[in-house]
Amino acid sequence: MVKKDLSITFLGVKFPNPFCLSSSPVGNDYDMCKKAYDCGWGGIVFKTIGPKSYVINEVSPRFDTLTKEAEPFVGFKNMEQIAEHSLEENLADLARLKKEYPDKVLIASIMGNSEETWEDLARKVTEAGADMIEMNLSCPQMTSHAMGSDVGTNAELCKRYCQAVKRGSKLPMMAKMTPNITDMVPVAKACLEGGADGIAAINTIKSICNIDLDKKIGMPIVNGKSAISGYSGKAVKPVALRFIQQMRTAIPNLEVSGIGGCETWEDAAEFILVGSKTIQVTTAIMQYGYRIVEDLCNGLMHYMEEQHVDHLEQLVGKANKNIIPAEELDRDYIVYPEIDREKCVGCGRCYISCYDGAHQAMEWDEESRRPSCNHDKCVGCLLCGHVCPVGAISKGEVVFKKTAKPGRKVQDVRL
Repeated sequence: MVKKDLSITFLGVKFPNPFCLSSSPVGNDYDMCKKAYDCGWGGIVFKTIGPKSYVINEVSPRFDTLTKEAEPFVGFKNMEQIAEHSLEENLADLARLKKEYPDKVLIASIMGNSEETWEDLARKVTEAGADMIEMNLSCPQMTSHAMGSDVGTNAELCKRYCQAVKRGSKLPMMAKMTPNITDMVPVAKACLEGGADGIAAINTIKSICNIDLDKKIGMPIVNGKSAISGYSGKAVKPVALRFIQQMRTAIPNLEVSGIGGCETWEDAAEFILVGSKTIQVTTAIMQYGYRIVEDLCNGLMHYMEEQHVDHLEQLVGKANKNIIPAEELDRDYIVYPEIDREKCVGCGRCYISCYDGAHQAMEWDEESRRPSCNHDKCVGCLLCGHVCPVGAISKGEVVFKKTAKPGRKVQDVRL
């Protein structure tokens, strides 16, 4: 078995591995968190604790899924709010977990509705023994506009709330960002100015997954009505990676806890390469259970072996410099597709997609049921390679445009 050092230091706290429960239904009480620690999770962000005055009253049912073909679901809609237990119960669970697992990382997620409640919650979770604080500035389904994602789009308010938390605690603190915003950078900068030590991103995306076509109601249906609420799962990973990349580009050396669609070790590696030091997981746990952490750790160690890397820290942010503005991309060449005749099954998918969705460059022989590419029409978009169900189309000849400078070379091109 491959053994590599998966430990990572985030905001001055050392994690045995980068994988954490995110603040969500998967870390709702002592028993759940105990089991997660025993399964090997590197840290836990306990489900968000709110002020004593805020009473949680949940709807039922409260989940919906977006499916595709054979997949159970690629996206998950969650209408659940923050921790439904009393403030005293939550604080007692934090204290018990820290007492029984003193060497494990315990992160308290908090959400106030005023500067006073943010400061008070920060003080209380510190006294309970938390190692770190996460400020939930971003939950999209709160019933109060003084809390959640409505707060997270207001840079000045986020700054003031961060200052309040820092008055209540000296623990390392990260601000959890909402993706329900055009540009996350100004809010992230405001949080850092207010005292945040790092950023957690992203929280869930406001969504409607499905509409019941007969009843004309969004899903899930709650006594004849529905509501917009948070979307998570594999489908949101591209959005999460985008926001993290933009923040890491605008704020050098920003420490990030990545959240949003991590389901496999490959997903985890992508989050790390764009600059995440820890990775928080919810939806994949809800689908597969806590034991997925074993696969996440093993897969990541094998990847490190392939990359000749001994310590996970060596991979953090390695992709940042290679993701550049669109106007800076090389536009001097065309990559033509190459068709593997042995693999091709003659389904015609490439021909249909090219004709109806691209540039009519893929030609079709009815007799042999085989495609060919007309280079005079092909623009090198390689849509054909993405729709091929058997992987018979790959990168082929690279040809420079007439406008390119002589002697140009292409380092790497992939589908």
